[in-house]
Amino acid sequence: MTHSITRAAFLAGLAALAAAPARAQQRPLRLVLPYAPGGVVDTLGRVVGMALAETAGIAAVADNRPGAGGMIGTDHVAKSAPDGTTALVMDPAVVINPSLQANVPYDLFRDLTCVSIISSSPLVVVAAPNQPFRTMREIVEFGRTRPGALTFASAGVGTTPHLAGELLNLRTGIAATHVPYRGIAAAMPDVMSGAVPFTFSSIAGARGLIADGRLRAIATTGTTRPSSLRDVPTMAESGFPDFVVDLWLGVFVPSATPAATVASLHAALQTVLRRPETANAFERAGAEVRFTTPAEAERTLRAEFEMWRNLITTQRITAG
Repeated sequence: MTHSITRAAFLAGLAALAAAPARAQQRPLRLVLPYAPGGVVDTLGRVVGMALAETAGIAAVADNRPGAGGMIGTDHVAKSAPDGTTALVMDPAVVINPSLQANVPYDLFRDLTCVSIISSSPLVVVAAPNQPFRTMREIVEFGRTRPGALTFASAGVGTTPHLAGELLNLRTGIAATHVPYRGIAAAMPDVMSGAVPFTFSSIAGARGLIADGRLRAIATTGTTRPSSLRDVPTMAESGFPDFVVDLWLGVFVPSATPAATVASLHAALQTVLRRPETANAFERAGAEVRFTTPAEAERTLRAEFEMWRNLITTQRITAG
């Protein structure tokens, strides 16, 4: 049986929290960030950590544990004591890795609980201004009429930008060839030069290059246009309905963490995410604030797990 916090248990935890006398957090919270410093997970994880200290009296300490596509840090939290002193900030790789990687050392739904999904950020399709296409329909038509000529860059095998490109292949029947790089920043020179026709990028990784005209924004992958790219149509608006890819972030704890402890952290996160300062910091990183219950988060995780598992299986994607 997979683990989840039931609505009754979570509400009981909230009731216990409300009944408890107000007190400062007694022990620091170690926020495990499973990537190297400088990326979106690291940036927003630190924003949340500092805000927890300022608004909820929780001394949060950032702990970068990079490696294996985020699995090293994730596994560390999955095997940590369920006492409310260790949490994970993680992106969609947490639902991708179990289908992509061999010998994943933890079970996502058995070993971890998502306290809340805290941010949402669509990808943006970008190309050099001199490319012979300006819309997603034109990219797809280019791929159909010139077999073997269309390639796309990504931040690496198994990353969300890579899988977004493979999803485009699957949904449209084209066969754009994947060109992986070690991070989206490494890919951008070849996209700007036209050596690689296009890429799916995080907003943070492309926004400055779009602003100064070195890249053209073609479409975004969210359900609505992001506030930072209001003039760029979504994939649905571009003629590709139900094409939604979100580079969300979630906060996770070990699954055996008591409901009252989960409720306490959930309440603290709610306070943090309501702050205008948090929204502004997220927007600067190309993200928007999102807040869910643990039950809502689990439904999202299961839906995304199935979506990416089906894609990885159908497209025969391997970690290489």
